[in-house]
Amino acid sequence: MNEKQKKRNYKVGIVTGNRMKKTVTVEVERLLQHPLYKKTLKRKKKYLAHDEYEKCKIGDKVRLVQTRPLSKNKRWRVHEIVDLTPADKEKSIEEKK
Repeated sequence: MNEKQKKRNYKVGIVTGNRMKKTVTVEVERLLQHPLYKKTLKRKKKYLAHDEYEKCKIGDKVRLVQTRPLSKNKRWRVHEIVDLTPADKEKSIEEKK
């Protein structure tokens, strides 16, 4: 493996949009401390990510991995779906019964 392949950035966020083909909008939230006042602040940023099989739904929690530029704004790829939407969880529990 190359050194470039070893150093991959990962982010975890929630899918907020899936209207485009093979693309989802993911909102990533991070916490930081104000340098002077020491208050904890929430910062949100939206990323466009490649979803090859179009499995992501709005509300799913996903892990993104940084990749080569796929389009003008797409630099991330959906690595895995970490957690499903609460409605989907209920459906899967009912199907198991």
